[in-house]
Amino acid sequence: MTNQSKKMFLQIVRELRLLIQNENIRQGEKLPSERELAERLQVGRSTVREALRSLELLGLIETRRGEGTFLTDFRKHKLVDVLSTFIMQDPKALQDVHITRELHEKEAIRIVAGSTKLNQLPVWTSLLKQLQEHGTIVREDLIREILISSNNRLSLKMWFLLKQYSEEPYQGNTEIEENDYIQDLLMAILDGEIERAITSYTAWTIWLSQGRETS
Repeated sequence: MTNQSKKMFLQIVRELRLLIQNENIRQGEKLPSERELAERLQVGRSTVREALRSLELLGLIETRRGEGTFLTDFRKHKLVDVLSTFIMQDPKALQDVHITRELHEKEAIRIVAGSTKLNQLPVWTSLLKQLQEHGTIVREDLIREILISSNNRLSLKMWFLLKQYSEEPYQGNTEIEENDYIQDLLMAILDGEIERAITSYTAWTIWLSQGRETS
């Protein structure tokens, strides 16, 4: 591919991204046809076809015979699987992934606990009640709700990817030994105590990475 061809290809990919964003095309929804894209982007159909083919190889779009081209779920991108293969073989890279994921989680906790509107959302009381009555909650439910409530969609998307690289650290239900950390985290959020919430979260994640080995 010549330098000019590469520039054209990258430009088409950018235009496609803007089109998806501007028209608010969601995961699972259909993209305009190849002919329509060529007309709208004012390029040849062969150029559009190559760009779409590359995006499909990455798992960003899906072509269904007789139906058209659809936007896929970013969490299922093949690129995630490819990158994971390399990350999992590099201890330093894996450690960086854990650290970066936790940075997103801590910042979300700060935003939620520090906002009178967000820290009084019914979900925190609901999770706390479930923990007290049933003795367990789904770990990922808690962290995911915190990320969603922080209202940062980009951070949420990055978190989903980082979580997959991190070997799904929040799989399963909570155990008795960790429930005190989670209860204190939820109470701190409800009370608007940011530092206490971060301290409880940190103690919990340490238990998740170390405590289960000795419990």
